[in-house]
Amino acid sequence: MPELRPLLMSRWPNVAGLLGCTGLLIYAYYLQYWEGLEPCPLCIFQRIAFFALGLSFLSAAIHHPASRFLNGFYATLISLVSLIGVALALRHLYLQSLPPEAIPVCGPDLAFMLENFPLSKILTTVLRGSGSCAVIDWTLLGLSIPGWALIWFLVLGVGGTVANVVRILPSLKQ
Repeated sequence: MPELRPLLMSRWPNVAGLLGCTGLLIYAYYLQYWEGLEPCPLCIFQRIAFFALGLSFLSAAIHHPASRFLNGFYATLISLVSLIGVALALRHLYLQSLPPEAIPVCGPDLAFMLENFPLSKILTTVLRGSGSCAVIDWTLLGLSIPGWALIWFLVLGVGGTVANVVRILPSLKQ
């Protein structure tokens, strides 16, 4: 049986994370432009989190540092970005779980907010959620889009963190 350590020591885990984020974003745009599913503001924020996570994987793959400090930096960066994505997906799932009478009223769309509100107001409004965020219009195996986003943020975050931490371990033994 081949040993897993050489694979984890290479760039491939970071490249795989980048490809995973890219595939998820491509599928999100497919759902939007070919299937007609309009994303709510929380969906857009989750897309931004996947994009930032993909950039984190890309920079770790390109840089491929040999120093313990920089590998720790990339592991921490990937962890933080994926945790932000997890928080966004959990908030979205919470809104989808509310009974109809507890769902927040629909607010302005994100384009309107970007043109007219300061950034702090946009963030609080989006994170508070709106009625459009509570709508479940797509499921796969009983999970909605934020449910799948949560799973992927966890998988990519844990995988990317472990892969970059494993690169630190040989230098700790010295």
